[in-house]
Amino acid sequence: MLKGLILSGGKGTRLRPITYTSAKQLIPIANKPVLFYGIEALVECGIKEIGIVVGHTKDEVMESAGDGSKWGVRFTYIYQPEPLGLAHAVMISEDFIKDSPFVMYLGDNLILGGIKSLVEEFKRSNANSFILLAKVKDPRQFGVAELKNGKVIRLEEKPREPKSDLALVGVYIFDKNIFKAVKEIKPSWRNELEITDAIQWLVSHGYDVRPHIVKGWWKDTGKLEDLLEANRMVLDSFEVEVVNKGKIDSSSDVQFKVLIEEEAEIKNSIIRGPAIIGKRTKVINSYIGPFTSVHDDVLIENCEIEHSIILSGSRILNIPGRITDSLIGKNVSITSTEEKSPKAHKFLLGDHSKVVIK
Repeated sequence: MLKGLILSGGKGTRLRPITYTSAKQLIPIANKPVLFYGIEALVECGIKEIGIVVGHTKDEVMESAGDGSKWGVRFTYIYQPEPLGLAHAVMISEDFIKDSPFVMYLGDNLILGGIKSLVEEFKRSNANSFILLAKVKDPRQFGVAELKNGKVIRLEEKPREPKSDLALVGVYIFDKNIFKAVKEIKPSWRNELEITDAIQWLVSHGYDVRPHIVKGWWKDTGKLEDLLEANRMVLDSFEVEVVNKGKIDSSSDVQFKVLIEEEAEIKNSIIRGPAIIGKRTKVINSYIGPFTSVHDDVLIENCEIEHSIILSGSRILNIPGRITDSLIGKNVSITSTEEKSPKAHKFLLGDHSKVVIK
């Protein structure tokens, strides 16, 4: 029976300050935590038992995801006190995995369209491992695979001189032989057990490791620009025109792929999708532009916002100019003391921040 393993540890240093108070895997994309997309991808493959590796944000992750019953599966939480590498996360999960083949999915990755075809292909094969690859512009930021005649011959973590533009996407399928590999490798210069080294050990010892190249799109949401891009892509994939579960007054205009959640209120405003407005959120005398996600219990008044993610409980009032390309944390307050000539504002604000624009 195939099991699942989702990695939801790590400190999210590239998304600070917001990750000082929130797990990076729980930052919402189109108002749903990134982690949940990975869970849904595994559930779609028929997987019933999922291990979730957690770190210092374990309490928040466990409270948000629960025991798995909302997806009809069972979660087992596996604690990793320090982020000592992906291969280390595999090593400490052996008691949960036992002899089962398993899908390992990085909890801050997003693959539109899921991985069902990959899993079905693995089940039909006799391979020891499948690795998911995607072409990237700067492979130096990733683990990189080198192929020859369609076979994996070499892997390297964040190489200075990459041998290819094929990056490891963050989804892997392994059989039990991966546990031999993770016990044989040594820590890298980062003092981490690298999954690339473990896969290279499999290749070097004659195990069958097969590549599978992503045909759709994939995002590692560890950086602000990638998080906003993932949000844009998910919103753009909405098939509906306008779904209104709240209240839109007669002086408002809502256009193209917009979801208004329960008890939300839109007054004298323009919402131009793709966009989502969360539960009990109020948008008053404002413009919400394309590719914007506004979470629950937010108040936006006399503002223009586009291509941004606004988390729950925030208040954004009377801002001159337009807010764009921003990630604004929970319970943030942004206000203005006086009007000025139009300009664009960009923010990456952690939870409970307060900003006054003069």
